Amino acid sequence: MKHVQADFFTGASAPVHFPKSTLPEIAFIGRSNVGKSSLINSIVRRKQLALTSSTPGKTQQINFFIVEQVWMLVDLPGFGYASVGKSKRQEFSSLNYSYLEEREQLRMVCMLLDSRHDPSQIDMGLIEWLEMHGIKYTLILTKCDKIKPSMVEERKEQIKGLVQFCSHCIDVLPYSSETGMGREQLWGIIKRESTSDDIIGKQS
Repeated sequence: MKHVQADFFTGASAPVHFPKSTLPEIAFIGRSNVGKSSLINSIVRRKQLALTSSTPGKTQQINFFIVEQVWMLVDLPGFGYASVGKSKRQEFSSLNYSYLEEREQLRMVCMLLDSRHDPSQIDMGLIEWLEMHGIKYTLILTKCDKIKPSMVEERKEQIKGLVQFCSHCIDVLPYSSETGMGREQLWGIIKRESTSDDIIGKQS
């Protein structure tokens, strides 16, 4: 994959700060410390587009990145980290859901799951929420370089089984930011969905 032109566009700590851009958007969400920043950097082949941190819950706003001048990559705050105060967790959650519910430019959500662990109740709750609201999503199994290849396939089949009756799940994709596993496949999905004429039919 060639070098990808990508630049920080703006950050939003409240819905009123969401950009008025009409570009199609692909959003990334996952539990804190799931490897979201590393994955975003690997997609665009930029080491520090999305800043990584050893402190889970560090991202405290929604960050918008313009990619190739044709679509927007949206980095949503991580969720579910216990050391972040309850009020701050609720603030993150409210901001994320406001974006997901209201953003007409949204074409797909990339939801990250740590391949080393079973999905949590929070993970499954978010999947259910996306289904209920008619939002298309791809499940990305991160850190696949840290488990055996046989376990990668086992985890993929496990997750596919959990969402086999879900109508809005596009794919379940093993990924490694270290080795590049899954990068070309994910890039292809993003390009297809970001150029699709389909508008997500969000349901209340």
